[in-house]
Amino acid sequence: MEKILKNRLNKENYEKLSAIDNPELRRFVAKYVELCNPDRVFVCTDSPDDIKYIREAAVRDGEESGLAIDGHTVHFDNYHDQARDREHTKILVPKGVALGPIKTIDREEGLREIHEILKDIMKGHEMYVRFFCLGPIGSEFSILCVQLTDSSFVAHNEDLLYRQAYEEFVRRGASTRFFKFVHSQGELDERKTSKNLDKRRVYIDLQGETVYSANTQYGGNSIGLKKLAMRLAINRASKEGWLCEHMLIMGVHGPRGRVTYFTGAFPSLCGKTSTAMLDGENIVGDDIAYLRKKGGEVRAVNVEKGIFGIIQGINSKDDPILWAALHSPGEIIFSNVLVTEKGGVHWIGKDGEVPARGFNHSGEWWIGKKDAAGKEIPCSHPNARFTLDMKLLGNLDPKLDDPKGVVVGGIVYGGRDSDTSVPVEESFDWVHGIITKGASLESERTAAVLGKEGARESNPMSNLDFLSIPIGRYIQDNLDFGKDLKNPPLIFGVNYFLKDKNTGRFLNEMADKKVWYKWMELRVHGEVGAVDRPTGRIPRYEDLKKLFKEVLGKKYSKGDYVKQFALRVPEHLAKIDRIMKIYRKIPGTPEIVFKVLEEQRQRLMDARERYGDYIAPDKFSASVG
Repeated sequence: MEKILKNRLNKENYEKLSAIDNPELRRFVAKYVELCNPDRVFVCTDSPDDIKYIREAAVRDGEESGLAIDGHTVHFDNYHDQARDREHTKILVPKGVALGPIKTIDREEGLREIHEILKDIMKGHEMYVRFFCLGPIGSEFSILCVQLTDSSFVAHNEDLLYRQAYEEFVRRGASTRFFKFVHSQGELDERKTSKNLDKRRVYIDLQGETVYSANTQYGGNSIGLKKLAMRLAINRASKEGWLCEHMLIMGVHGPRGRVTYFTGAFPSLCGKTSTAMLDGENIVGDDIAYLRKKGGEVRAVNVEKGIFGIIQGINSKDDPILWAALHSPGEIIFSNVLVTEKGGVHWIGKDGEVPARGFNHSGEWWIGKKDAAGKEIPCSHPNARFTLDMKLLGNLDPKLDDPKGVVVGGIVYGGRDSDTSVPVEESFDWVHGIITKGASLESERTAAVLGKEGARESNPMSNLDFLSIPIGRYIQDNLDFGKDLKNPPLIFGVNYFLKDKNTGRFLNEMADKKVWYKWMELRVHGEVGAVDRPTGRIPRYEDLKKLFKEVLGKKYSKGDYVKQFALRVPEHLAKIDRIMKIYRKIPGTPEIVFKVLEEQRQRLMDARERYGDYIAPDKFSASVG
């Protein structure tokens, strides 16, 4: 091991690695230096000079190019390497282990295959050895990580997204447990994009707590600490009694200067980013949260310190905070957008007219350009991205790096639902919330992006794509997490996409969500009442009328309230049937799931017998504190 390191690392980089007294780390680095066979190895500390070296390497190597605004760069992926590779992303499992619908491969077979692919893959490249922390430094929530990559673009992204942790590795020494990541972009074409996509693989080894990624640059496949690390964290959390969730964390301002923290899980295109960036509130995180029980409370930390976000649709009206950041000097990486002749960028949904010409993920681009299949190429890829450190945002919460995390007052689940769920509804208790709001979370596909419009996809807690444990066990973990809490967070469901049954128009404006969160904040502190009905608790009209006036400065009519908060019994019953059908096919589903859903069905049936299929909210007059 030492012989390999001394022979393959120059004196400066060998000394940097030697400062960390951790034999497991040294074995890991030595093994993959020898296997991947890079020309050079750069060990990156937390020093500004080392981090600058990475940033400059990205431009020097041709993986990024400078733009007109100071600090902005652009990266392009291969035209066919623009999203997560679900087909070749697999969990490595020992013989006899089954994870249901989750893609798996025999561990020995998977390790053999990925190591064959990795052999000599970095020849002609430089390997970057990176040290990061998932979560705040010095926190019991946090997990240390080592990333080996030959992509300066990946290494640069991680500088913006994660907290550097070389010094933390030095401080902890031999006792350090850490996640391991091995990534190579593989052979590159003339545009400096990954070439051998037929050998693109993303394998997650739970036993070795290691992620392997090869022949890809796209961030979702290559930035291992993001969604790939979620699989490792969910598996560890299940064993240790905490949760790793696909959730935003935000601070909502209440009366008398109070800030109440919420987490929120939303499937893609259901309003997650717009919620995390809600004007007037604070952002702690937009994507991944670790949750632990402390002193009878739930506390959460943001795994990251930056955002790797979808840029499509960001505009000055709906996203003023992000818009300001994306147009100001500062370190930002744009991916797969359109670059104009003057070094500006454009994307689908941006303010202003689309430039006639430019350069994008397809090469030289012009309006009307088509690909080999005759399909018109848009100015930017629909999955085009931006990466930035959240310190560039004007609404960043001061507790981002608090090692104790933030106390969670409420948990929110939201999907795209045109005909069933009301804009905001509180569950009766923890178990009811986890089952009817979280485990029953659905999202409708959109015609433009996801396929057949209106088809519903079940996505428990918006975490289905990232699970590394059986679904039944994951639901039970969430149920168990609520036990023994002195003050459990309230659980809510939100729906920004409810439509009028007759006209098909949305019943809510985008800005209305500001009111829903103010109401939830008051509910957490018992300062506003609610109305009990079969599926949960909804706001009283008089409370919403007051909040709409205070928060948005507009009138809120009783007619709007009745349309938005009517109980749609047939649709709710159909949803229960869909959800129960799904879970009956999943081995290990906790029996309480069926019990709670059946109880809700019976309450709905009783209400229909009294009032009919569609029930105005004022039929349920009992108010609770």
